[in-house]
Amino acid sequence: MAHLGVGIGWRPEIADAVERLPGLDWVEVVAENICPGHLPASLLRLRERGVRVVPHGVSLGIGGAERPDAGKLAALGERALALGAPLVTEHIAFVRTSSPALEAGHLLPVRRTREALDVLCENVRIAQDALPVPLALENIAALVSWPGEELTEGQFLTELVERTGVRLLIDVANLHTNRVNRGEDPFAVLDAIPLEALAYVHVAGGVERDGVWHDTHAHPVPAVVLDVLAELRKRVAPAGVLLERDDDFPAEAELAGELAAIRGVVGPVGSAADSPGRTSAVVRGSAPDAAPRTPAGPRERARVGREQGALLAALVAGAEVPEGFDRERVRVQARALAAKRAGVVAKLAPELPGILGGQAPYREAFLGYASSRPMTAGYRRDALDFAEHLLIRDLPADPAARRRLTSWWQDRVGARPPRRIVRWARALAGRAA
Repeated sequence: MAHLGVGIGWRPEIADAVERLPGLDWVEVVAENICPGHLPASLLRLRERGVRVVPHGVSLGIGGAERPDAGKLAALGERALALGAPLVTEHIAFVRTSSPALEAGHLLPVRRTREALDVLCENVRIAQDALPVPLALENIAALVSWPGEELTEGQFLTELVERTGVRLLIDVANLHTNRVNRGEDPFAVLDAIPLEALAYVHVAGGVERDGVWHDTHAHPVPAVVLDVLAELRKRVAPAGVLLERDDDFPAEAELAGELAAIRGVVGPVGSAADSPGRTSAVVRGSAPDAAPRTPAGPRERARVGREQGALLAALVAGAEVPEGFDRERVRVQARALAAKRAGVVAKLAPELPGILGGQAPYREAFLGYASSRPMTAGYRRDALDFAEHLLIRDLPADPAARRRLTSWWQDRVGARPPRRIVRWARALAGRAA
């Protein structure tokens, strides 16, 4: 396993601070946020200093019912090669469905059944064959639990590793999140999984509200998460540990302090000889029912797809909550997804809140739009669809704001929009004038 050390998630907002952090060994970058031919100057300077850079994907949806998208796999591999990365990472999650065609804009949990595991294992093998470097997969934080699951988290991850040889990226903050939200014992998971497959570890902050833990990546790392990290360290010396921070970035000194706290928990990072306990209590072939299984066929994929589609439709399209789910938890997750969607669109298109008179009126307008318009493509398309949704309804009411929104939309709609949309936009501009 590649030695990484202690690192931090590189984000443009803290790029300068990251370069100045003392003792930084490596960084992780969101793969979808960089272009291989135009790498940010900050990343290039870090690489010149010998700081390793690992691409971390968020949109592959390898746990979905469909086979992994070849274009997304090629893009992940291209970024790994451009960065000289020793591996790439993604998530054990689904993010979209094809029937109905919906995008979650979020990482959603795979149902821990043998059928869903068969689909996941085949998808992992497809990805491994396509990627030029090893793949590691991250356990995710979840708010809702699937009914009728057949495997524990530890059993699910163990069999995934044994059947595919994939590495694991263990997020200790996600283990804590699932303790609060789903009643899962993080230490039992650590005892069960094959830690010899551990690529590296994520550490992040969150906050508890009304008995629900929100994995925000926008709060300081709490003591309870460092406690889980300490329990992992008792079992194995990780090759790498990384601090994630995605929003509400603190002062540089606070980031340095969080990294120092992580170093204080894990000590020397990367040497197997430093491991104070077992490497893993699990040996190859010991997972329950781990005999080779036939690849997932069309029927299995169709059933998994129907299950995932029903849950996603309830979360983002107002459909009935599938039988067996905690309805209140699904509603909480649906509100969280809508709020996240509004926040990401505002980040990608910061002009929109300004045009609409501020964050509050923007948020009210966007949540109204989102309640009847589930996302079917990415966030950038969502921003355009939101603007179009308002303009078709002659909104905003202020003519000057409407003209600004029309101009903003026309500038970004693309080189060859449908002719009817061009005619509509020209007519709208004429009315606004």
